[in-house]
Amino acid sequence: MTPTATTPDHHAHARLLRRGFTLEWTTLGWNVVGVVVLAIAALAARSVALAGFGLDSLVEIGASTVVIWELSGTGKERQRRALRLIGIAFAALALYLAVQSTIVLTTSYHPGHSPAGKARTGGALDNPVLRTEGRVTLIDGILAAAVLLGLVLNAAAGWWWADPVAAYVLVYYAIREARAALTSH
Repeated sequence: MTPTATTPDHHAHARLLRRGFTLEWTTLGWNVVGVVVLAIAALAARSVALAGFGLDSLVEIGASTVVIWELSGTGKERQRRALRLIGIAFAALALYLAVQSTIVLTTSYHPGHSPAGKARTGGALDNPVLRTEGRVTLIDGILAAAVLLGLVLNAAAGWWWADPVAAYVLVYYAIREARAALTSH
């Protein structure tokens, strides 16, 4: 429920809403730069995990855009539509990564070497879209660690299969987040 101008919580709500917008615009800018860097790195390394992480950044760009749109309006239907859009993007990412990782593993493709507080605000606003997108950002950190581990194991130990296995970590989280977003009506 959105406080009206007559409620004592109006100023707190407006401040939280501004913070939500600031966080989303910052995330959007960060990911626009990041997706370019990841695309170059993934192409140079021919890495399915880096490509997946880059696609995850595209999902994050889309999710931030959806959240900015959702925060600009009101209503449960708008929130449902926003959650559905984010969930569908995650499901598409999971499908791509599952197929691509399986192909890489079955063909024994060896990748090269690469050169290369939103959830709290959403909770305070009681906004499930901002909370969900906040989890996306947290999971990005986990995914970055998985991708890095896969690349390091490939480079240091010659474990070529660590790269596509790291992409399966992305598959797991993308499916989990897609399910959560699509079922949280």
